[in-house]
Amino acid sequence: MSIINNINKLFDHRIRLGIMSVLMVNEYADFNMLKELLGATDGNLASHTKALEKAEYITVEKQFIGRKPNTRYSTTKLGRIEFKKHINALEKLINKQ
Repeated sequence: MSIINNINKLFDHRIRLGIMSVLMVNEYADFNMLKELLGATDGNLASHTKALEKAEYITVEKQFIGRKPNTRYSTTKLGRIEFKKHINALEKLINKQ
């Protein structure tokens, strides 16, 4: 088995890696929190969250707080499993001598 078999192409981009990293340690994060933490533009963040949602790695919940729309994200069970596999593969790759 190749050392890079569990490296997940979906997590190659720094924004998607960042989204998953934030969501792995938080129950959820809203759009503005992710945007601020990752230094992403609205459009950039939206396209990366859509890619993760399409893969069923995150769920999206839209609601209104007062009159303001609020979008928040959380990981799915599949997303948590795949991200942990990805991180473990990276650690093995880094530690390989």
